[in-house]
Amino acid sequence: MSTSEPGVGAVDASAAEVGRAARKKASRSSLGEWKPSGDRADPVAVLERQAATRVPELVTIRYARMAAGQFPFYRGGPAIMAGDLARSENTGLTVQLCGDAHLSNFGLFASPERSLVFDVNDFDETLPGPFEWDVKRLVASVAVAGRANGFDDSEAQAAAVAAAQAYRESMANFAGLGETEVWYQMVDAEQVQELLKPKDRKQAEKVISKARTRTSLQALDKLTEPGPDGVPHIKADPPLVIPMPKTLQTELDSVLSDYRATLPEERRVLLDRYELRDLATKVVGVGSVGTRCFMALLTGRNIGDPLFLQVKQAEESVLTPYLRASQFKHQGHRVVHGQRLTQSAGDIFLGWATGPDGLFYYWRQLRDMKGSLDIDEMNPVQLRQYAALCGHTLARGHARSGDRVAIAAYLGDNDVFDKAMGEFALAYADQTARDHESLLSAIDSGRIVAAEDGSAKDTE
Repeated sequence: MSTSEPGVGAVDASAAEVGRAARKKASRSSLGEWKPSGDRADPVAVLERQAATRVPELVTIRYARMAAGQFPFYRGGPAIMAGDLARSENTGLTVQLCGDAHLSNFGLFASPERSLVFDVNDFDETLPGPFEWDVKRLVASVAVAGRANGFDDSEAQAAAVAAAQAYRESMANFAGLGETEVWYQMVDAEQVQELLKPKDRKQAEKVISKARTRTSLQALDKLTEPGPDGVPHIKADPPLVIPMPKTLQTELDSVLSDYRATLPEERRVLLDRYELRDLATKVVGVGSVGTRCFMALLTGRNIGDPLFLQVKQAEESVLTPYLRASQFKHQGHRVVHGQRLTQSAGDIFLGWATGPDGLFYYWRQLRDMKGSLDIDEMNPVQLRQYAALCGHTLARGHARSGDRVAIAAYLGDNDVFDKAMGEFALAYADQTARDHESLLSAIDSGRIVAAEDGSAKDTE
């Protein structure tokens, strides 16, 4: 008689019981409820508190980008939603949260083997927490994006339900796999195309082809110009790109050394083959605007062998006030740990460092065959397909760090969870519309100032 099978079964049964018991703490249908309390924090005040630690002249750009529409506002407001999520009872089924799992934080990028993979690609807010917080962040973003594209509520809700259903069904599948099998699961570019209906694959093919060209060599032509010495330098494009003075070179070398120490030994050898040439501040994203963000240009033995690295400030996660604080005192280390734990394939240059200003930073490649589908151009069918892909991908990430058997047991094999997420998505989309109006009113009244050119195209 086998002694291993009963042991495995016992573990599975115990984990499943934990999952089903979690329904008593937070029922699946209750997850669909959203109603703001009378003492809910003023959303504009939440943004103002964040602005207190950011670069003042860049904060106005952030406000302008968030004011541009409800979906940009939603992207820039994870701190607002974090406070709202914390007001509801949670399942207690913990995973490594992305912390900001909206539609635009999924995309294509290169694996170390140089194949394109699809995954979550932003971990600024990562922290261990209840799995449903990420799912709620995702499905609400689907509803907000659907409405922004002119969909009626039934279409927007259907796309949100598709994301939740894909999450639930994928988690059930992962619950039946072995530990190593789960770890090796990934979605590659070909699978992205296969998941789309035939008539939509051409759009995906264009995105994939473009992603393959988005490399450091392509960035060299777009982002630099020859200096007096013939060596390329980063082009200025104020206020979005501002090269830093050479007088800071000594400090930069110290930070580079600090970052180097966080890389695996073999990758330190690779980094040592490059020389730091230039550094510039660069505004990126929506929610990140105002935090310190730089891009570094390094070159190999010749200037035709460039490496662009992005250096982003890492503050405490917006989830920290509501969850257990990170085990990592260095916030850059927190971000890198969450990314390495969650992603199926990681950036070989991902690391962290402390800046000369004493602030925390993490490093990654600026352009490494990155690409994303254009959400603004999606029709209802395409959004449903894309939302389902993101739901599947999020489940895969959660299955790596959480108890997938317990989560699958909690979710069950019917559509109770799916429908609850659809209801939550529409209710929170309504909340987002009200909060966006609050921001516009604050700008109109002069309470806050938005830059006139702040809604410029968001690029890396």
